[in-house]
Amino acid sequence: MGDQERFERLYRDHAGTVKAYALRRVGSVAAADEVVSDVFLVVWRRLRAVPDDPLPWLLGVARNAVANRQRGVRRATALRARILELGGSDVADGPDPGNALESDAPVIRALARLPERDRELLMLVAWEGLAPAQLARVLGIPRGTVNVRLHRARRRLATALASGQLQQLTEATK
Repeated sequence: MGDQERFERLYRDHAGTVKAYALRRVGSVAAADEVVSDVFLVVWRRLRAVPDDPLPWLLGVARNAVANRQRGVRRATALRARILELGGSDVADGPDPGNALESDAPVIRALARLPERDRELLMLVAWEGLAPAQLARVLGIPRGTVNVRLHRARRRLATALASGQLQQLTEATK
């Protein structure tokens, strides 16, 4: 199989999964499309480095692309704030592009209270369907470390869910 054919097959088989991964993290279709473009640009440039089981590798690249995008959003937000401080009222006010967790669902609220590292692990398992060995490849850490972190993240999520439910009950009885 030639390089172009392999690239096209990778795109056809995995672009949807990469886009879903990105969309859950960046919050807009346009931003998710940019992440997919960035991922497949890397794929084209490093096609021979793509392993036989490409999904964990692709999600690792997507994770880096999302992180780069989020850093850019933070820089742009800080720049907007500095411009406003200096009297530049012409800066367009819009929604915070970094806020992808806007739902009121209890699980989403509980996830939002977790550290980023825990959230990432849990989302890779729940939404991307990755096994611990695949998680280890995506994150670039040993499988044993993944197992420990995943156990702790699940425990913290359960605690966050329980405290959220307790808070709702307390507010409902006032």
